[in-house]
Amino acid sequence: MIRRVLIANRGEIARRVIRTCHAMRIETVAVYSEVDHDAPHVREATSAVAIGPAAASESYLKIPALIDAVRKSGADAVHPGYGFLSENAAFAEACEAAGVIFIGPPAAVIRRMGSKTGTRALMAAAGVPIVPGVTPAAQDDESIAAAVREVGFPALLKAAGGGGGKGMRVVRAESEIADAIGAARRESERAFGNPTLYVERLVERPRHIEIQIFADTYGNTVHVLERECSLQRRHQKVIEEAPAPRLAPRVRAQIRTAAIAAARAVEYVNAGTCEFLLEGEGDQARFYFLEMNTRLQVEHPVTEAVTGLDLVRAQIVVANDQPLPFTQQDVVARGHAIECRIYAEDPRTLLPQSGRLLRYVEPEGAGIRIDGGVREGQTITVHYDPLIAKAIAHGDTREIARERLIGALQGFLILGLHHNVALLATLLALPEFVASTAYTTLMEERGAALLPPASSETLDAAAALAAFVSPPPPAAAPPPAEAGGEAAPVGVDPWDALGPVVW
Repeated sequence: MIRRVLIANRGEIARRVIRTCHAMRIETVAVYSEVDHDAPHVREATSAVAIGPAAASESYLKIPALIDAVRKSGADAVHPGYGFLSENAAFAEACEAAGVIFIGPPAAVIRRMGSKTGTRALMAAAGVPIVPGVTPAAQDDESIAAAVREVGFPALLKAAGGGGGKGMRVVRAESEIADAIGAARRESERAFGNPTLYVERLVERPRHIEIQIFADTYGNTVHVLERECSLQRRHQKVIEEAPAPRLAPRVRAQIRTAAIAAARAVEYVNAGTCEFLLEGEGDQARFYFLEMNTRLQVEHPVTEAVTGLDLVRAQIVVANDQPLPFTQQDVVARGHAIECRIYAEDPRTLLPQSGRLLRYVEPEGAGIRIDGGVREGQTITVHYDPLIAKAIAHGDTREIARERLIGALQGFLILGLHHNVALLATLLALPEFVASTAYTTLMEERGAALLPPASSETLDAAAALAAFVSPPPPAAAPPPAEAGGEAAPVGVDPWDALGPVVW
């Protein structure tokens, strides 16, 4: 049985895994870079191990450093969280070679699903609908251009080696082909080290529906309902909800069945997510397999809220080679849940921000869950994703959940950095979101009309005054000692130097 889990991640997902492990009486080992030595996840774990410099490539993405941390700490399992190395087959293999359990799917499955073109072929063979497209055997410019013409305009160039919107270009006319191929290939090479491209028909204004699946080694494969993630910016999800609203019962049943078929086709084990594009309305809507994420999703809390299940606990149970702790009949939706992601970013330019969190207060209330990754006084650095927290609201109805989430956003106090709270409140009040008619390109189409007004000097001054007159936070306890090492150092008091303050 798993007794000590090393969490190969940071921020809110590391804290999320720690909570479940401690509830299961499992010890936890945090890892940290030199700029994260006093981060909340380090302080909350049973023990902690330093893994390198601030740059992710020298710490959280460095497999030898993580495996060394496993050996130092005596961990017998590794939870990768999401992002970083969570979908890296080489890391899963390294864990196996080190004799520790990787809490996720087998390395062979991760590798199989890491190729978007290979996944398309697998899904087609399993009878799962895929977006019509072509994968050119030859990767020269003319072969890819010929594939674009075969698919027809508008077409979508996509990177075979990854996702997240990188290496993706829309082609609407013959004159755009050459530039799009060059740009997509360069970006794909930079992001994934793989310049291979394929071509799909562009599905205009689709909805984004994903199915949470779970499988064990005893032949049990179930879905844990679906989520809708149609409000996106540059192919990155902004607001997620469960279950998907305004989905015809026949289509809902079909898409859930397709996700289970996809998981069985690749002999999936543990938690994963099948993502689909939905085109059309009502019973006539068509869905297409987009990709499969071989990890826990950022938006898993909305699924937990409506089902009452702890998905991290289920991951650990399956990793212990035990049957799933629930059956398909146990998966029932109760009410509705909506999640949004609070980022340190300039609301006008949407660029990430770095700096010190001078004041940080999370809201509370009925049906509200905050998965935060930071503490007051902490510095948001340029080295990692600028996610501050996730706000999740649950209610008996979608409208109650929506109203609760807007209220929660109004309850955040974040001083010292620009953030996107006002933008999120605007999105939750959009007529299209209220009516459940949002689609993936809505934010791009609306553009600047969605952005909040620039902060006034009065608000900046008020924020600065509030920071100065509020009492400083109590001194924090030092972080836990490294397994077999010395205690991690305590950070500098953030109130020693306030610096510039913005609202």
